[in-house]
Amino acid sequence: MARILLAEDEEILRMLVLDTLEDEGYEIDEATDGQEAYERLLMNDYDLVILDYMMPRMTGLEVVEKTRNDLNKKNMKMMILSAKNQQADRERMKEAGADYFMSKPFSPQQLLETIGEILGA
Repeated sequence: MARILLAEDEEILRMLVLDTLEDEGYEIDEATDGQEAYERLLMNDYDLVILDYMMPRMTGLEVVEKTRNDLNKKNMKMMILSAKNQQADRERMKEAGADYFMSKPFSPQQLLETIGEILGA
């Protein structure tokens, strides 16, 4: 099954997503902020990285940029979760190297369907 890194600073949302994905059999590593996510990316490869946009120490956008530029992980799939859903915000995320975007709030079913599409499940 696919290995996913989940970086979300809001504990309740992180636990909801974690439980949803683990129930489907995904192997999940979790991070509570952007810096922790980046440190995990230094040591591991993932099939998918799910990042909250606004996190302490490093935003999801910064994690995407550093991963794409500094770590040269161009093929790793990266999705940003955000309440910022203006077209300009989406364009900035795409320019940074994010492959996918999901607006908050979202349902667990919507998340599973999107991840299934991303991973070709």
